Formats: sequence, structure tokens, C-alpha cells
Amino acid sequence: MTDAAALPGQPRGGVLSGPATARAVNVLAPNASAMTLDGTNTWIVSEPGSDLAVVIDPGPLDDGHLCRVVAAAEQAGKRVALTLLTHGHPDHAEGAARFAELTGTRVRALDPALRLGEEGLAAGDVITTGGLELRVVATPGHTSDSLCFHLPADRAVLTGDTVLGRGTTVVAHPDGRLGDYLDSLRRLRSLTVDDGVHTVLPGHGPVLDDAQGAVEYYLAHRANRLAQVETAVEDGYRTPAAVVAHVYADVDRSLWPAAELSVRAQMDYLEEHGLI
Repeated sequence: MTDAAALPGQPRGGVLSGPATARAVNVLAPNASAMTLDGTNTWIVSEPGSDLAVVIDPGPLDDGHLCRVVAAAEQAGKRVALTLLTHGHPDHAEGAARFAELTGTRVRALDPALRLGEEGLAAGDVITTGGLELRVVATPGHTSDSLCFHLPADRAVLTGDTVLGRGTTVVAHPDGRLGDYLDSLRRLRSLTVDDGVHTVLPGHGPVLDDAQGAVEYYLAHRANRLAQVETAVEDGYRTPAAVVAHVYADVDRSLWPAAELSVRAQMDYLEEHGLI
């Protein structure tokens, strides 16, 4: 068995649902798959002693899960006062409208199509609900509308799909762009260096206790994959499917369609920079 402390980001073992920091509690959605890992992490975030909570990524349209999120907040003596989305993929956002009905909350997101209410989200916004402070960090790349939420009091960042608790994420071409994603990873690295963030609360998989190590691993992984794709194209593998079969030969074939999205994003990046 591999020691978790030796893995990128030092993932926590044990049950995923439950308290993760002093202010963040996870309710795991029952939508496990090769793409969603153990399922979507729906985060309930609140200031200790407050009776108000913020929910980040209600998850899929599953009434049982949405009701469990409401119940978890209520059992802690809290009322859900606001719903936030890291991005619009269905495993994170499809249940948001129904969740808003159950809780009477607004839904704030970067993408206007996902909002319920007039307020959106933008980089630099600071959310203060019940004394809680969440800072909005723009992290496009996985998707164009991807956001992270910095929770300074817990020295943590909620990353959606930008950084996962296990493995690496997809740059979802054509909406996702590799150049944007690399910039976003560098932005997260700055949070770990300049703002003392040490905990990643991801959209899928376990909590990571070494945020800087996780981000450095992601940057190194992307650089390595990009070099492999560049070499593959130079060696005559001209289509994304051919590159995937060559470069991702050691990856589960069920993940190849997702890998092809990342390869398309990498090939676009290489073309834009005149490297292929």
C-alpha cells in the first residue's frame, strides 16, 4: 500500500463525507464514475457559531443527495443562505436550480446562464455570509467559467475540477484552454506561497493537505504531457486520437475520450506557440 504522504498533495485517507476543516463539511454525491472518481464533493461552508451556511456545487440532479445536503446543514444548526458554483458541468451544477427551490437561495456563478438571481461571480469578489469570508479566484482552463474559492481562515482553497483529490483533470477542449489552465495553476501556486494556503478541498476525491505539492505536481505533469504530445506529433502521430493511443497507452481506455479533449487543447497550444 502506498503511503498517502508520499502521493502528490498528500491526500487524506478515510471517509470522504464529513468535516474537512473548521469551516468546511463535505457531502459526497452518489455519482461515482471513472470521470467523477468517488462522486461530486458538495461543500457546506460556514463560520463557527454562525447559523448561516454557503453551499458550493450542489452536484447532480438527485433529490436524495440534495436533501441530504440540506439535512447536514440543519443538523449542524445552520440554514443554507447562498449557493455557489465552481463551474457549469452537470455533475457540479445540474442540481443547482432544484437545490435553490429546496433552500430558497440564490445561485451565484460566473456564467450568467447558471445564475438564479441578479448577482454573479467575478475574480476578486469577496463573499461574506454569516461572518464567513470566501474570496473568488478566477481559474479558467478546465472550462472557461471555472472558479476557485479561497477560504483564508482555514488556509484552504475549494478547487472544483481545477485540482482534483486524485489523478489530474481534463482541459475540456474547446471551452477549456491549456494556456489559461497553466496560468490558473500558477495563480493557485501563488496562493500557497504568498497566502499560506495548504489545504485543497477538491470537487472530486480526497482532501489534499499539501496544496503547494499538488499544484507543483500538476504543473510538472502538464509540462511532461505537453512534451510527449509535441514529440508524438513530430514522430508522425497527427490526429488527437492517434496521439492519445500513443501517449496515453498506459491509461484506462475508458478515459481516452476525456484524454482526447486534453490532447486537442495541447495541440492547439503547441500550434499557437509555433511548436508544431
